[in-house]
Amino acid sequence: MAEPQPQQPERLAFVLIDGVGDVSIPQFGFKTPLQVADVPHLDAIAAAGLTGLVDPVEPGLACGSDTAHLSIFGYDPRKYYRGRGAFESMGAGLDMAPGDIAFKSNFATLDVATRTVLRRRADRRFEDVGPTLCAALDGLCLPSFPQHAVSVRYATEHRCGVVVRGPGLSDQISGTDPLKDNLPLGEAAPLDGSLGAAHTAAVVNELSECMRRVLEAHPINAERVGQGKAPANVVLLRGCGCRLALQEFHVRHGLRGCMVAPTKIIAGLGMSLGLEVLEVPGTTGDYRTLFHRKAEAIAQALAHDGFQFGFLHVKAVDDTGHDHLTELKPRYQEVVDKMVAQLVRQLWQQERSGNGRYSIVVTGDHSTPVEFGDHSHEPVPFSIAHLRHVVQALGGDAAVDRIAMGPIAHPVEEGASVQPAIAAEGAANGHILLQAQPSGPQQAEGKQQQHEQQPRQPAVVLGDGVQEFSEIAVAAGALGRFPGSGIMPLIRQFVGLEAVS
Repeated sequence: MAEPQPQQPERLAFVLIDGVGDVSIPQFGFKTPLQVADVPHLDAIAAAGLTGLVDPVEPGLACGSDTAHLSIFGYDPRKYYRGRGAFESMGAGLDMAPGDIAFKSNFATLDVATRTVLRRRADRRFEDVGPTLCAALDGLCLPSFPQHAVSVRYATEHRCGVVVRGPGLSDQISGTDPLKDNLPLGEAAPLDGSLGAAHTAAVVNELSECMRRVLEAHPINAERVGQGKAPANVVLLRGCGCRLALQEFHVRHGLRGCMVAPTKIIAGLGMSLGLEVLEVPGTTGDYRTLFHRKAEAIAQALAHDGFQFGFLHVKAVDDTGHDHLTELKPRYQEVVDKMVAQLVRQLWQQERSGNGRYSIVVTGDHSTPVEFGDHSHEPVPFSIAHLRHVVQALGGDAAVDRIAMGPIAHPVEEGASVQPAIAAEGAANGHILLQAQPSGPQQAEGKQQQHEQQPRQPAVVLGDGVQEFSEIAVAAGALGRFPGSGIMPLIRQFVGLEAVS
């Protein structure tokens, strides 16, 4: 009699909503953006599985996306983190060899007379001029250090990657980024007493000044000033780091993984872990991205390309927090919900036809409260569920078959003149005006009434009793509050790679 074949582990889609968490906002009746957002598919995942709150690194730490992702992927940032510069630069397409250093860099606006950084981000809409300015800086010669080579590559929005190659370099230096507007431009300084750190600080300070001179004289900046725009006349260098030598993800976790992450720092981190970074046309790592194509790419990778772990990163929600766009944060969370719905439908079509079994995770890497405008220490919601249970929570096959597919309309500010076809396709890529909408008691009351008319109640509750994907609701979940380092062990058990102890 033939031995029964062991059941294959489930394939897992991991949706990470950058900056998803927030705090109670008076404008929303002291609810969080997630509580007022209409996200029925995220709610169904919560209702179908296990939920909890995650401190991406540790309680009380307002972590960066890089350290958060390292922790979530199962690599202790206290042990492995050496600066974010290598991640950004590798993600932007720059090669790094042992001994190279790299920076995560911003095009910024400097008052040359006072050496004050007026704007750390010269312009988020920078894709038209960013590559040209990067080309002008690429290969820059440092007069005092001709033995060092400089490479610069455009990343996304106002960001670029910078790599320095040459003898005697160290990543133990500070950067030039003051981290806040209206503060003096920093100077690199050694962080230890080594000769390498002192030498590298001198190299980087000369690099910073040479870059400033090139940008100051560039015709693009003369044109921007003439148009009344802020010049991009300095590059802020931060997060000096070298390429990490890490155990690859598939070796550590037994899962062949891929990711869709147009945000270059996340892509570079994935490359460092041996995750295959999928190039998906129309995905931009900002507000204008084509969300539906991210879902299509992960579904294809899991169903047909041999991957067992598909990581989908979404940046736009985090941008709304950094840009203080209170009204847009829940609306972009709703866009993400529609993207997740399309992912559910595509994976369910595969599972229904016998092509594998699937699970799904939704969480974030940190909170970015819109009224604060930066990362904070609040934990983020977490949910994990088997796809078949998500389908039940949505109401069954018929409900899933009704999920609309294709381009997802982006939010448009009230009064903005944006053609629906452009917004839906994201081609310029669903351009929105980055201005806060008027808010007050009437708007808050109207939003509360809107959501009272649409009660959040999945068709079936199968998991731990939580029915809503929000910071408040999942606090009652079976997983409790746990660190990001616990996510991958939980996933391994959930998909059947490890026995539950």
